[in-house]
Amino acid sequence: MTQRALDSPGERPDPVRPPGPAGGLSGAEVAERVARGEVNDVPVRSSRSVSEIIRANVLTRFNLIIGVLWVIVLLVAPIQDSLFGFVIIANTGIGVVQEWRAKKTLDGLAVIGEAKPTVRRDGKAAEVSVSAIVLGDLVELGPGDKVVVDGTVVEADTLEIDESLLTGEADPVIKRPGDPVMSGSFVVAGGGAFTATRVGREAYAAQLAEEASRFTLVQSELRSGISTILKYVTWMMVPTALGLIISQLVVKQHAFKESVARTIGGIVPMIPEGLVLLTSMAFAIGVIRLGRKQCLVQELPAIEGLARVDVVCLDKTGTLTEGGMDVTEVRPLNGWDEDEVHRVLGALGGSDPRPNTSLQAIIDACPDDGRWTVTQTLPFSSARKYSGAAFTDAEGTASAWLLGAPDVLLDTDDPALAETGHLNEQGLRVLLLARARDALDAPDAATGAKPAALIVLEQRLRPDAGQTLAYFEDEHVSAKIISGDNAVSVGAVAQKLGMPGAENTLDARRLPADRDEMASAIERNAVFGRVAPQQKRDMVAALQSRGHTVAMTGDGVNDVLALKDADIGVAMGSGSEATRAVAQIVLMDNSFATLPSVVAEGRRVIGNITRVATLFLTKTVYSVLLAVLVVCFQVEYPFLPRHLTLLSTLTIGVPAFFLALAPNRERARPHFVHRVMRYSIPSGVIAGAATFATYLLARHHYTGPGALDAETSVATLTLFLVSMWVLAIIARPYTWWRVVLVASMGLCFVVVLAVPTLQHFFALKLVGSVMPWTAVAISLVAAAALELAWRLVGRRFPS
Repeated sequence: MTQRALDSPGERPDPVRPPGPAGGLSGAEVAERVARGEVNDVPVRSSRSVSEIIRANVLTRFNLIIGVLWVIVLLVAPIQDSLFGFVIIANTGIGVVQEWRAKKTLDGLAVIGEAKPTVRRDGKAAEVSVSAIVLGDLVELGPGDKVVVDGTVVEADTLEIDESLLTGEADPVIKRPGDPVMSGSFVVAGGGAFTATRVGREAYAAQLAEEASRFTLVQSELRSGISTILKYVTWMMVPTALGLIISQLVVKQHAFKESVARTIGGIVPMIPEGLVLLTSMAFAIGVIRLGRKQCLVQELPAIEGLARVDVVCLDKTGTLTEGGMDVTEVRPLNGWDEDEVHRVLGALGGSDPRPNTSLQAIIDACPDDGRWTVTQTLPFSSARKYSGAAFTDAEGTASAWLLGAPDVLLDTDDPALAETGHLNEQGLRVLLLARARDALDAPDAATGAKPAALIVLEQRLRPDAGQTLAYFEDEHVSAKIISGDNAVSVGAVAQKLGMPGAENTLDARRLPADRDEMASAIERNAVFGRVAPQQKRDMVAALQSRGHTVAMTGDGVNDVLALKDADIGVAMGSGSEATRAVAQIVLMDNSFATLPSVVAEGRRVIGNITRVATLFLTKTVYSVLLAVLVVCFQVEYPFLPRHLTLLSTLTIGVPAFFLALAPNRERARPHFVHRVMRYSIPSGVIAGAATFATYLLARHHYTGPGALDAETSVATLTLFLVSMWVLAIIARPYTWWRVVLVASMGLCFVVVLAVPTLQHFFALKLVGSVMPWTAVAISLVAAAALELAWRLVGRRFPS
């Protein structure tokens, strides 16, 4: 037991406590250590620093290329040909601001959810921040607490610590005074205290924990897919750009400044510069939106990952049910007196300084009268399914008691089990109070225990749990309830919430050991009871072996291993520090109903980025194709930078911004690169071919001074119309605002063609009527080809 339990009157000192700093450091000693810098000052951050955000958004490969080209254009061409540089500056600035806002949201939530270890100073226990712990502090531990610094155990009350996150060894380690503890491990049973021996950057495990908890963009199919695309783009862009430079500056030998401008006009649109920026912005805005709903996203890919989940494993307690319980009935067994049972229950409640929800309900119903003295305790363990305590009464009579699962403590033929079964079928939770025959520390403490009473508890259902389960059912995400409670009882709770398949229950003790057989059993059933912590981990692995993407929710220390191994771990904000440390998503308001919002954000990001990536890559494909055709046909490049800046803004930049942030409930699908390229390649080829065909016809049609400007204008018209058709396809299915978006982009182009000032600024003027209408006709043919290509691709590669 911890010191706080021993301070209670009528209790004797813990027999395993060695001589030492029972009262902890004094205030003066703490101040002295802080002055010497012996403080746990490792900065645990949930997000990148502002300088890192600026560097990540500004210092990119493509920004460097565009920056060099921009400087060149500023030196040799009019200001309107350098607009692409100002657009990049504006976009990068927006990206920095959005990620900074996301950082503020993350940091604010992280402070709210930060662990507050209990330290003993001047003989009093108090919660402090992790960074306030100093060398030599006496840190108290209880079930679910995370060890935040390295130290040496000085007090132990059946203390069991899980070091699997550090060593990979799943079995809890029993700790005794003098044993070392390492930061990153956590308490699974019992309690105690340890002296901090290494703090700050000297604690190597703490450094690992800091590194693991940082805001990260790794392990994301979306971002790795975009990186792959950019790699391919670079390979295409370099030789094509070199060919274009040689063609325009050496072979054609036109006016130097105009040749430079047209060369750069061919290179710049090859770069999908806004794609990475827009992806980061979509993620950042997702973090902000979820932060407003009290959802802490500790790793950005979790937003994307949860959208890909097809199986969600739910822990009943704290997820489907609220944390609290109520004792509805106490049924004495075997002639025990009800008053005596209440006295035992009160004493059991008073013996545990950190009661779980079940014991807290018993404490509320049966207060301790203080007439019994605690001599020994056995903390609750999710592996053994019971806890216990030994007492002496006023006359000196000793007794030991157990409180736990009836089907674990009772023999299989005990008549009380049938009574328990009927109660479980009503969705009630039942605990058994039994008198132990042997000492609590005996290996078979539960063997031969004499049943004394059944304690019936009613769990408080979360009002929003039913709707959330229905949402997952509608989205074709299988829900599996995995609980340490009785399977029938859990199934009854699930049925009350309207969960599909809730009648298919299975006691996890009957699960096959073979992984493949276990996976089949899990797929057949929906509710599992009496699941041990290691079994939760095995069940997640079994589902993953069948190709499922698994999310695991939980709030207790028994969920940590499964949360760590699941594709996405979701912890409750009120859960143990250990669960919050390993989870990618923490629901700060403990609301299971927030999960659909996370799924929706992930689907919005993935679906919309897939849409806009097709726009960006279509531009890259037609730009490369146009450059290749220009080199092969030995003609002037048809566009100046200003023309492609205008086209990119109206057909890609502005529409992509709105499309990337729009709602999107489309289920996330794998193979991002393949899905994007199979549409953007045919679209880009059709757009490039149609534009170059118009350009060649215009070269034969127009002659004399100003011919090149006229040729450029009709080529720009064709490229705009074909690009608009690509945008119209990508914007489907249409809603009122999507129609307005596409129409307004078309209207803006018409305004440019109609207003003389804008005509002059962008060097666009349609000459005559033959070629403009020819451009429209070619665009219509290209639009038909686009529709056919998209239908063929959709039929060949159905979603």
